[in-house]
Amino acid sequence: MRYDHEFSIGDRKIGLNEPTYFIADIASSHDGELSRAKDLIWLAKEAGADCAKFQHFLARDIVSDEGFRSLGGQMAHQAAWKQSVYDIFEKYQTPRDWTDELVAESKKAEIDFMTTPYDLAAIDLVDKHLKAWKIGSGDIGWNQFIEEVCSRGKPVFLATGAADMEDVERAVDAALTKTRELCLMQCNTNYTGSLENFANVNLNVLRAFALKYPGMPLGLSDHTPGHAAVLGAVTLGACAVEKHFTDDNNRDGPDHPFSMNPQSWRDMVDRTRELELALGDGVKRIEANEHDSAVVQRRCLRATRDLAAGETITDADLVALRPRPEGSVEPFEQDLVVGQPLTAAVKKGDALMWEHVG
Repeated sequence: MRYDHEFSIGDRKIGLNEPTYFIADIASSHDGELSRAKDLIWLAKEAGADCAKFQHFLARDIVSDEGFRSLGGQMAHQAAWKQSVYDIFEKYQTPRDWTDELVAESKKAEIDFMTTPYDLAAIDLVDKHLKAWKIGSGDIGWNQFIEEVCSRGKPVFLATGAADMEDVERAVDAALTKTRELCLMQCNTNYTGSLENFANVNLNVLRAFALKYPGMPLGLSDHTPGHAAVLGAVTLGACAVEKHFTDDNNRDGPDHPFSMNPQSWRDMVDRTRELELALGDGVKRIEANEHDSAVVQRRCLRATRDLAAGETITDADLVALRPRPEGSVEPFEQDLVVGQPLTAAVKKGDALMWEHVG
């Protein structure tokens, strides 16, 4: 199936050799306060994010209270929650009547607004406001939903946490029936923020994605602390990064502990921009800042004695020493000049230049 190798969100291109697109997932870090949500938009912008993302879910339409209670105990990161799964989702859901104000605030801050919808009504609600969509990992098995999101004529970021390659292929196939603008994101769905999670991030999956879908934009949706996973993903070709964002990791709420804060986010962006510069284009050359070094660090052939014009050059007449002025004979070229007559005299210690060789 066909897909584009790059796409645009406003004036930003998403694709290989483009600056990494950073998505700050504010999610539930607003803690139920609209003013906090607005403040976080500005903080994300100031920290270097390209996009402020929210999550449009309603507890009743994303989780089954009975279903979670029937598990006999809360699991994974939810095990630390002091309230039921349903109650937490209800407490931290983004009220739908905030949407217009969040969109307006994002425009004021000059940052892209995005959200992850979790029900069909949410898609209709936010469609007119979005330049791109995010589909969360939890919906990778819901083809009908994927197809509905992808049918809206906008780029889509598809996360792949807690899924295997068969799940990914099925979801990508569903997406590509409706859009050519897809960014496939590696994700490890574990929200504990533990250092142990680095063993499970599996960034080399990006290599597998690149082999399966050559040229498709790739990304990373990450929940690990620090910048190692992000920098590794960008090195492997990720062109978009999503991480959770808060203003204070010590606040009470499900997302705060593992989120990035304004300081760590800014550092992540700055280090990534340095990495992007350092990665270059892959063409081996003498770089612009190496031309002087190519003179002073490399060796050329120099005369071991005064040589007269017309003399035949011998191995004993030459020694390899720095520096190597432009036009001089290099050591690997010695066999080309030995046995040749000199067209001009060369003093002891001087560089043998090609213009001296007959």
